[in-house]
Amino acid sequence: MTRARPDAVIVGGGHNGLVNAAYLARAGLNVLVLERRHVLGGAAVTEEVFPGFRYCVCSYVVSLLRPEIIRDLDLARHGLEILPLESTFTPLPDGDHLVRWADHDRTRQEIHRHSHRDAEAYDEFGRLMVQLAMAVKPVLEMAPPDPASWRPRNLASMARLAGHFRGLGAEKLAALVKLMTMSSADFLDEWFETEALKATMSASGIIGTFLGPRSPGTAYVLLHHYMGEIDGAFRAWGFARGGTGAVSEAIASAARGFGARVRTEAPVERILTRGGRAVGVLLASGEEIEAPIVVSGVDPKRTFLDLLEPEDLPRDFVDAIRRFRIRGSSGKVNLALAGAPSFTALPGDGAHLRGAISISPTVEYLERAYDDAKYGAFSKRPYMDIVLPSMIDPGMAPPGRHVMSIFVQYAPYELDGGWNDARREAFGDAVIDTLCEYAPDLSDLILHRQVLTPADMEETFGLTGGNIFHGELSLHQLFFLRPAPGWADYRTPIANLYLCGSGAHPGGGVCGAPGRLAAARILRDRRR
Repeated sequence: MTRARPDAVIVGGGHNGLVNAAYLARAGLNVLVLERRHVLGGAAVTEEVFPGFRYCVCSYVVSLLRPEIIRDLDLARHGLEILPLESTFTPLPDGDHLVRWADHDRTRQEIHRHSHRDAEAYDEFGRLMVQLAMAVKPVLEMAPPDPASWRPRNLASMARLAGHFRGLGAEKLAALVKLMTMSSADFLDEWFETEALKATMSASGIIGTFLGPRSPGTAYVLLHHYMGEIDGAFRAWGFARGGTGAVSEAIASAARGFGARVRTEAPVERILTRGGRAVGVLLASGEEIEAPIVVSGVDPKRTFLDLLEPEDLPRDFVDAIRRFRIRGSSGKVNLALAGAPSFTALPGDGAHLRGAISISPTVEYLERAYDDAKYGAFSKRPYMDIVLPSMIDPGMAPPGRHVMSIFVQYAPYELDGGWNDARREAFGDAVIDTLCEYAPDLSDLILHRQVLTPADMEETFGLTGGNIFHGELSLHQLFFLRPAPGWADYRTPIANLYLCGSGAHPGGGVCGAPGRLAAARILRDRRR
């Protein structure tokens, strides 16, 4: 039986593309998703790299996924279950440690052990950050207006936005301006004195960026990660049972339930245009698929510089996309372990292994790691954000065994001399050697290891430059400037071609907001 021509073709089966497909299909459109790999999810995938060991190969925790998407798509009914992370454990070189627990009183007691002043400031800081997260939340749920446009709809959006920020009051507005312009380390210096606390918190401001903790603008990235919300609680992080691939599969299941079709191993070679309009796609196999709407879930550079001919686009737009900063700075090391590691700071098993483990002893340590990357080298002693998924979800590894997910900074895409097999292994060795300073038995427990550099992420997952956010979350690439001035509303200079990936507002992380907002824009345009 011949299938009807799709109303919309979505390029890329990452979580944002799947969210977009689900909302469009829910509205009654005939939707087709095309994913180049054999598995859905883009960078949000779970794969059995070694027999019996299931890895969150790239993204590894859940928090930024918008609650309205979970509700609208009824993702729990499609199998999504989020297990809370119990703590953030920071082991220190002198054998001491800092743990921030899910239990607020227990965290205060722990911080008090390091600094009475910081324990008192922690509550006030938390209240302010929640207030600022609430203030920014409406911005994450709206398509950015174009401040240069005099169209009534844009003017109305700008007026609502101005009214919203005026309503914050002088104190909160000043704090928000600081967050948008300061470095995470400088912002935290105004609140705390404990180095491990400042370093671990400021690390949230450098994740996925080619910036150090003292680089201006990283305080906003800290707030971006503070937007993590589970069951209404901000700064709550969790692990999806089955790994982050389970998030993508739940969204895909919802999309299929609304009638969307999904094809894997269907790489798109070209977006087809005619008379300045998108008319379909050409697959690498030579198959052409016509559709009156094309939505790209891949990053802006890949979309506009690889899948389209430059002459199809205005020259100033092409220049803006070429200037769009998308430098990868992160690597990933995934381990299969014969048992759980024991940290010198907190020996043996315990709740501290069922949360995040942060190798971030001081702000200077993080800045030195960044110094290596600035000059074209991977960090000799890197920052690491670590999770043992099998401690939370035993189904991720065989009985008695464990998997360890290690997010690493810094690993620059533009490594001096380039990446090759030897440098990849040297990078992996630096990660393991550094971690063994805190957990000496780790090297004896390793059964298998997978090391991913930014170059590997580009080749395997299609992330230009290996950038996990489809473009840096710097001030000049946010809101109405993402991905280019005048084109932040998910439309593009090609009529009926839309952008729905993390390179669009509000940016990266497993949040789904770009996919949802792009779908709303498409449906509004259709109604007109």
